[in-house]
Amino acid sequence: MDTKPLTVDGFLYTVPAPGDGPGTARFQLVVSPTDDAVDDVVWSCITSNPRIAYALLTEIQSGDLLYVSGFLTRLDNPAEPALLTVDDLEVLAPAPARALQEMVLDRYGEYVVVFDADTEAVPVFTAHGQWVGTAESPDAIGTLIEIHERVNGDG
Repeated sequence: MDTKPLTVDGFLYTVPAPGDGPGTARFQLVVSPTDDAVDDVVWSCITSNPRIAYALLTEIQSGDLLYVSGFLTRLDNPAEPALLTVDDLEVLAPAPARALQEMVLDRYGEYVVVFDADTEAVPVFTAHGQWVGTAESPDAIGTLIEIHERVNGDG
């Protein structure tokens, strides 16, 4: 068995799962040693740091770019994958689609609206992506669509 310290950045590949004991977690990390996707490697990772395990299980999502430090253990059997025991973790960047999780898209016939829990304002687009405007509240969506159709013809 060979163990060496390692610091690397990679993307969280799967949803983290609780580990075998309290305050532990298991996850997989996609590491790209080059810019070529062919060289990507998926590493199995574990942590017994309760703070990191809590963050993995409650805050961090698949696709987040992580910077991790720990010890890489390669077993004597080459058929078995290496295991990275993580002692330190930092989120470098959230997954690109993460912001959409707090938003809801809805259709109004030929129109698409975006509801955001953080604001009353509702952006409105045509189904083809043309900007219509921003309704001041959900109650004003119908009025905005009617005005757009009167000025531009039916949606």
